Amino acid sequence: MWHLITAPIVLPMLTALIIMLPPVHYSPMRRRWVSMISSVLQLVLVLTLLFQVQANGMVHYAIGNWQAPFGIILVADTLSVVLVCLTSFLALGAICYGSAGEDEKGSFFHPLFQFQIMGINGAFLTGDLFNLFVFFEVLLIASYALLIHAGGKNKTRAAVHYVVLNLTGSAIFLISLAVLYGTLGTLNIADMAQKVAVLPAEDLMLVKSGGLMLMIVFALKAAILPLQFWLPATYSSASAPVAALFAVMTKIGVYALLRVYTTIFGAHAGELSDIAGDWLLPAGLATIALGAVGVMASHDFRKLVANLVLVSVGTLVSLVALQTELSAAAAVYYTVHSTLVTAALFLIADLIANQRGKAGDRLVSGRRVTQPVLLGFMFMLGALTVAGLPPFSGFVGKLMLLQAVIEPGQRIVIWGLVLLSSLMVIIALSRAGSTLFWRISGNDSDGGKAHPLQVFAVCWLLLASPLLALFAGPLTELSQQAAAQLYDTSTAVHSILGQPLKEVSP
Repeated sequence: MWHLITAPIVLPMLTALIIMLPPVHYSPMRRRWVSMISSVLQLVLVLTLLFQVQANGMVHYAIGNWQAPFGIILVADTLSVVLVCLTSFLALGAICYGSAGEDEKGSFFHPLFQFQIMGINGAFLTGDLFNLFVFFEVLLIASYALLIHAGGKNKTRAAVHYVVLNLTGSAIFLISLAVLYGTLGTLNIADMAQKVAVLPAEDLMLVKSGGLMLMIVFALKAAILPLQFWLPATYSSASAPVAALFAVMTKIGVYALLRVYTTIFGAHAGELSDIAGDWLLPAGLATIALGAVGVMASHDFRKLVANLVLVSVGTLVSLVALQTELSAAAAVYYTVHSTLVTAALFLIADLIANQRGKAGDRLVSGRRVTQPVLLGFMFMLGALTVAGLPPFSGFVGKLMLLQAVIEPGQRIVIWGLVLLSSLMVIIALSRAGSTLFWRISGNDSDGGKAHPLQVFAVCWLLLASPLLALFAGPLTELSQQAAAQLYDTSTAVHSILGQPLKEVSP
């Protein structure tokens, strides 16, 4: 049964290969059906995997039966499987939207999409840092091509910046892995946790430098200040389904921060425990502030949504920096909420742009959209959710976030900044909505109506918000279970290595 752990990686890889082979490759309709059916199957399989993990606890899978710390290990705990479920749910909506015609504006859309899903799922499920690097490269190579899908000067400029920065990050990643492997003799996450706990004093600075270099890499992937400047231009220039899938990309960096600085450099690590905390909290808070200012200053709706991604990243990084089970549980719930709603808003921005003529999604007066009631309702639901207003999932996520801040001094800063940024988001979205739907000039738009697949995709992603609020009780319990497993390093090490976590050396 535990061969099922490999399905989120193997299935999208096989799907991409099938799509590139005749006779599927020569028929756009066949490519679409194969991609969509595979996405549905992936979602069913990962939900089955989630139920199995909940019933049996964390498990690991050794590829080729080469056991840890020597073999390639996949680890399925509640946190990783929840994020794989999130990716599969998001991918289905994005692929359906792309299958309405966006996929035919460039080459190899569906194979690249499937390869990126493979890389994202692999990054969440891997049990060692070297394979985390490998899966990072898989998803990044696919994202390079998807970013310039359909071409255009803006996409090419954004792609150049994106590629250069990520290549730099990959180089730093390799250097940090070399330092850590040379010192610890392993890159298996559980084994590293074991080795760090009994690290000789003369190796402390080397391991600390390697760990902090990892923080730089993950901060770049997550787009944390001051390494965030690539994100607004990149996300706003990407095609709508690609930008929707990119909504989960920054969460991989946040996940890596959470996993590495809890499992490897957690409370058991002695002098190396919480080595990133002093850096992550101010960086996260500054990212929230910068994202909120960017939301207020945006002149088009796509860039506004891209800055909303920055706000969500800053919020998540601040939760990671708190290093408690409460904050980790809040981060899990908030990750699911923020990823799905920002992805939906990217799709809504594209629908609005297609129906406003030359004005597009720019926040200026323009033609009336062809479907004002449908798009207006979608916009309102997305705006209320992302702003954190009741009774939607954003309110539950913000409430969990505020409850996770325990220290009085931190409450003043974090509560104040989070609530102020929420107010700025409400103001910016209110202004954007009134401009896009009420400031009408010229003749009515002659833009076509939204394709049924596009409407389904947006509704699929937006539906998550009321469901996350309606089932907030069991979902917050699931988040708490994920956080408890994450912080139970001793059980994880014993399960993977077959030996208890050693005590910190005196």
